[in-house]
Amino acid sequence: MSATPLATLARTSAPQSALRLFLALDAAVTGANALAYLAFSGPLGRFLGVDSTLLLALGAFLTAYAAGVGVLASRPQPPALGVRAVVEANLAWTAVSLVALALWLTPSTAGAVWTVLQSLVVAAFAALQYSALRARQGRSD
Repeated sequence: MSATPLATLARTSAPQSALRLFLALDAAVTGANALAYLAFSGPLGRFLGVDSTLLLALGAFLTAYAAGVGVLASRPQPPALGVRAVVEANLAWTAVSLVALALWLTPSTAGAVWTVLQSLVVAAFAALQYSALRARQGRSD
């Protein structure tokens, strides 16, 4: 699914539904990554060229984060402050991932590609969530 239809959805006449959808997708993707990191930290660590202990820690953190985003998505009207916190956390995750790749991590080629790709996905979630939040606020003014 490309970002163009998703961005259009964020500006629909039902921005509340779009916002909840983008939060739910974020929670699902994050939760899937968390479970993979927890369940397969050894093989994934070897494939990505990343320490399995780091993947376990990230998996634990992402499990809690995904649960929090899922709770927000389940709300009939997610609070703007909570959504902004998710957007800012997603932007911070993107920045930290790219800085870690440049300055700290020494992953395999697959790990470097994965780090960049997951950063782009997380940044896209932030943009979509922000756009849907702005559209919702524009309708409530």
